Amino acid sequence: MVTTTHPPQPALPTGTADAAATARSFLNALAADATEAHAEPTVAHALAIADLVELLGVDRDVVAASMLYPLMERGLVSKRKLASVFSNEVMSLVRELVRLGSFGFPEGWTQDKGLNAAQAEALRKMLIAIIEDVRLVLVRLAVQTQRLREAKDAPDDLRRRLAMETREIYAPLANKLGVWQLKWELEDLAFRYLEPDVYKQVASWLQERRVDREAYIENVLEILRTELGKQNIQADIEGRPKHIFSIWKKMRRKQVDFNNVFDVRAVRILTDSVADCYAALGIVHGKWSYIPGEFDDYIATPKENMYRSLHTAVIGPENKALEVQIRTHEMHEHAELGVAAHWKYKEGSGAGDDASFERKINWLRQILDPGDDEDSGIEFIDRVRSEIFEDRVYALTPGGDIIDLPRGATPLDFAYFVHTDLGHRCKGAKIGGRIVPLTYQIANGDQVDIIAGKTPNPSRDWLVPSLGYLASTRARSKVRVWFRRQDQQHNLEQGRVILERELSRLGVKAPHVNILARDLHQNSATDLYRAIGNGDVTATEIANAVQQRLEPQVPPTPEIKKRRSQPETSSGKGGVEVEGVGDLMTNFAQCCKPVPPDPIAGYITQGRGITIHRSDCPSLQRLVETSPERILSVSWGGARPATYPVDITLEAFDRQGLVKDVSTLTSAEKINIVTFSTTTNRKHLTARMELTVEIAGLDELSRLLHKLGQLPNVIDVHRKT
Repeated sequence: MVTTTHPPQPALPTGTADAAATARSFLNALAADATEAHAEPTVAHALAIADLVELLGVDRDVVAASMLYPLMERGLVSKRKLASVFSNEVMSLVRELVRLGSFGFPEGWTQDKGLNAAQAEALRKMLIAIIEDVRLVLVRLAVQTQRLREAKDAPDDLRRRLAMETREIYAPLANKLGVWQLKWELEDLAFRYLEPDVYKQVASWLQERRVDREAYIENVLEILRTELGKQNIQADIEGRPKHIFSIWKKMRRKQVDFNNVFDVRAVRILTDSVADCYAALGIVHGKWSYIPGEFDDYIATPKENMYRSLHTAVIGPENKALEVQIRTHEMHEHAELGVAAHWKYKEGSGAGDDASFERKINWLRQILDPGDDEDSGIEFIDRVRSEIFEDRVYALTPGGDIIDLPRGATPLDFAYFVHTDLGHRCKGAKIGGRIVPLTYQIANGDQVDIIAGKTPNPSRDWLVPSLGYLASTRARSKVRVWFRRQDQQHNLEQGRVILERELSRLGVKAPHVNILARDLHQNSATDLYRAIGNGDVTATEIANAVQQRLEPQVPPTPEIKKRRSQPETSSGKGGVEVEGVGDLMTNFAQCCKPVPPDPIAGYITQGRGITIHRSDCPSLQRLVETSPERILSVSWGGARPATYPVDITLEAFDRQGLVKDVSTLTSAEKINIVTFSTTTNRKHLTARMELTVEIAGLDELSRLLHKLGQLPNVIDVHRKT
């Protein structure tokens, strides 16, 4: 347990640029300090972890952090003390390791609950996803290895829990990352704790013949060196160590006894060229008889993961089965790095189906051997950190199950991924005990608690992408299916209401509904209403169709004689094409505030150029009657201004924070508020807001009106006409 007080501590060594050396000196000083006798086990634990981490070839800051974090985790040294000597980079790694120290099975997990393959894979992915610095995955593997080593005298429950975590999470992850030094030990120790009787039996078989087997392999190596030398083939030949868990796994998979496991005795030949590989294969088969059915040519026909090698099994000296692998040094490096994804064909096809995960695993494996290029150090790590699992997020249910979601997923997405009915009944959510909006974007590691109603009640607003309720097409599809299954007559009536309300909100004189139906790929107005009611056509699509369909037009006006001395059209201020006049100044009427693609007309104002009105503006209609000769046909030009002012009226039940919510929403939408006024009706406890905002077109206006309408206590919001 981490304590808040710290005893006097020895001075930290200074004057060295090597953080790992500094950390090691401090640990040795701490262990030697008589007042810190109880620190010795922790120091030994930390040094053992560091020894493992150093074998993996990571940089010195990471090695230092692996030594320091157990001290801080167990309260033997303060963060302030360490920060006075070590760099910010080292301290950041230490803090991250402390945070990861408890990562494992979900809280409350017991062995009788089990863990299916999908959950185990999700845990492995989540471990990588929540780590800020991917190098710390390697430290976490080293920590798990050391914990298993030290668990031999621990209570059985703790030992089995550690072993289960290792078997389901850490050993497969070590295999995927290519950390072979730790992978075998993790598997063997987990096997030893989980199935001690079987472990002892296999170990006894190996021990009985270990000396003979080692002598046998050495004899085979000498024979191969001689035979390859006769053909002038340069090659590295080595015995392949076999581990207890891998032998037992092969026995179980092939349903054979120990004597029929061919690769208990195994060697690997590494050559300089493909031609030498086949030449070496010829020598092996010429020297010993191969076992039918045990030869695979993955050089001529690589695996889907691009793994390349020759595999064969022969009856070697003394008539004993011998496995031989032959590949070039380049193929071997390729496989060891992980591009060949050795784990995919050993662990089955499930994990290998995720191409994105495989690509990122390969990036992680490159950290083990970064090379000498410019992108191999901190720059490479920063790039991986920014790209790792950018497309997925992992969240927890209250019971500890992991849900794998697309990046940007919301609590609604989460609910639909858990169960369709839970999504239909979702009416709220809590993240870590705090209520959040349904548009909240879930972060890695969030624990999501869905607040569900008694009956299904999806909203058609959930289908509008711009409102941000659902990020996944899978969840949106489930909502659409729900609406399609409802009473179709009711959906038709709802579709009619939604269309009329949307056009009224936008304040436009839209084309005939049959024209909109064709534009939205529906056969008739009835089909359009039904599609809207079913959720197949959204309000945003309606606004876009109106925007594209509306053609500039003017109300009937007396014929205007064109002045021959001036061009037919010209562009005035604001990108408005003015027909029959020269390059006159234009401005927009404040009474109606036209927005593309509203039909518009111009009125010649003395001293102010041309004022642009909406064609249906009451003020313009009066001007047509009194001064028809001053009315001009105008249209929106190609080079329009970025934004146009629009008046919006919002009515809501009065509450504290309403004005702040409105201004925060417009700011988030990057929409500028030009004017803002609020009138409160204390008798009815309502508030009426008048806003003038700058928007670019009807689609943006539609999105803004919908989001304003979703604010708590809002009764109505529409464009003022």
